Amino acid sequence: MRICGFNKTTLLDYPGKVASTIFLGGCNFRCPFCQNSVLVVDPGQQPDYEQDEILAFLKKRKGILDGVCISGGEPTLADDLEDFLGKIKELGYEIKLDTNGTRPEIVKDLARKGLIDKVAMDIKACPSNYPALSGISHPDMEKIRETAEFLLHGSLDYEFRTTVVKELHTENDFREIGQWLKGAKAYYLQAYKDSEGVLKPGFGSYSREELEGFCKVLRENIQSVEIRGID
Repeated sequence: MRICGFNKTTLLDYPGKVASTIFLGGCNFRCPFCQNSVLVVDPGQQPDYEQDEILAFLKKRKGILDGVCISGGEPTLADDLEDFLGKIKELGYEIKLDTNGTRPEIVKDLARKGLIDKVAMDIKACPSNYPALSGISHPDMEKIRETAEFLLHGSLDYEFRTTVVKELHTENDFREIGQWLKGAKAYYLQAYKDSEGVLKPGFGSYSREELEGFCKVLRENIQSVEIRGID
């Protein structure tokens, strides 16, 4: 496991909690709008935090921090993730896992063992548009659907979220997503923000009014739909 980034305190990454965020290197997607592209394509060039260093910090901040967010990259690719989460759990923290949903067996196992308390699953697009948004020709939609179904019909806390890119998403994406994830308890549209750190910079963002239009479409099937990351 390569820990390539560590945000000591955040009020955003784990909604409702004061948390730390740990970024793991490596990913099986190549989303063109990825904000953490360096973690995806070249994690070896990033800082390499020692697990003991992270755990020592978390031990000192007990009583101040409420939770830990495990992000990436794609954290479920890490071979020793279970052991690391177990050590964090021993310190008494709640853990939120960010994932693209391509490894449902890992998500299910971590949930069964009580090592995660919440999952934030990134929904890249409607299923038919996944190749363009994930950056790979043949994403395993069966596994992605399996993870979504586990969250929709299980007892684990979760949210679904989509970073909305003007050139890559249309209303049809959200009409299909609403039908796919019908009955979901929490769905967030995140406004895309261009930066040098994006895998392929140069994309644009929808306005708040346009995003509200997508929310309206989604609310035909999903009760709670909100916007993040826009003024």
